[in-house]
Amino acid sequence: MPKIRPKNAFYAQSGGVTAVINASASGVIETARKHKNKIGKVYAGRNGIIGALTEDLIDTSGDTPRAIAALRHTPSGAFGSCRYKLKSLEENRRQYERLIEVFAAHDIGYFFYNGGGDSADTCLKVSQLSETMGYPIQAIHVPKTVDNDLPITDNCPGFGSVAKYIAVSTREASFDVASMAKTSTKVFIIEVMGRHAGWIAAAGGLASSADTEIPILILFPEVKFDRKKFMGKVDRLVKKHGYVSVVVSEGVKGPDGKFLSDQGLKDAFGHAQLGGVAPVVAGMVKQDLDLKYHWAVADYLQRSARHIASKTDVDQAYAVGREAVRMALKGENAVMPAIKRVSNKPYRWKIEKASLDKVANVEKMMPKNFITRDGFGITDKCREYLEPLIKGEDYPPYKNGMPQYIRLKNKPVRKKLKSRFSL
Repeated sequence: MPKIRPKNAFYAQSGGVTAVINASASGVIETARKHKNKIGKVYAGRNGIIGALTEDLIDTSGDTPRAIAALRHTPSGAFGSCRYKLKSLEENRRQYERLIEVFAAHDIGYFFYNGGGDSADTCLKVSQLSETMGYPIQAIHVPKTVDNDLPITDNCPGFGSVAKYIAVSTREASFDVASMAKTSTKVFIIEVMGRHAGWIAAAGGLASSADTEIPILILFPEVKFDRKKFMGKVDRLVKKHGYVSVVVSEGVKGPDGKFLSDQGLKDAFGHAQLGGVAPVVAGMVKQDLDLKYHWAVADYLQRSARHIASKTDVDQAYAVGREAVRMALKGENAVMPAIKRVSNKPYRWKIEKASLDKVANVEKMMPKNFITRDGFGITDKCREYLEPLIKGEDYPPYKNGMPQYIRLKNKPVRKKLKSRFSL
């Protein structure tokens, strides 16, 4: 009997990239290479799912084991990412027909999609191709999101490193402000990511601890902004400490339920395009209290800061990539490797299987008991949850004072289809 060739795999990155998403890519590719009798080549989609639709594939076998290993300490998306959400089969059947054409042309039987909530939805839809369109494909979602808002998993790869960056930056900036507060800035405001969930903002609370107390106020998306109450807290803390640091999530809403920073723009997923809440809050402080202020927006810095990544986060990002492949090899479909916290002290975790129909299109908000009663801080329970996620250092190699990151060859795969696809 002729030997049956193993099916190839497709891997792609989606949504906003992180400091550790490439660690997941490394986990997927290295693990797949250990099972060449079951998985052929690993093709990466250039710019996410768009790479599959346009038959723009990358042959990862063109890069050495050393280069793939170096992904573990390299930030951003090595193969390019995208914000593109597949419509339902009923709305755009042609998209799915195109995916099948590309998968069939390149003998792809495994689909690994590395992203957040919208990516989980895309992965779920792809997993259903076997039943609805008669093409065998195993789709595994590899979790990633700095927002930490995926359900079931205890935390999301990418979040721990952002949390560490915000906690450290808030502490360092607060030391700066404290030293100048007598004659200069009294209120420092740092804007962080987080559309609906305040996990990243909560991390700013870690800047203050029993041995290093810092006056910090946090504005969560889960708590409606009360201007009078907030100004009262700012005024009292400045009078007591001489200054205050404010960590504000981009998704903070006013009493009317509208984002304070909503400028009426939309992103590719149809979500409100946020950003710019820090100057809005700063303007209120100036108007109501006439205090000298300064504001900053962490923006891309918070999610790309691999130089200060959390070791816990790096380890978990690699693990979900590795386990995604192992699940596929076991015949799983429409699942996601989820992180389960086993204990806090000592901190232990393991990987479990989560069904995608329970993950897609579901957001995990901050629990009420993680936010203090006044709505401006984190509780001990929240601190207990966050602290293990930022622990440990995993520095990249340095040369001449600069971190050394890898750029892959990203060798293109020869196109086999004559037809082209328009997005």
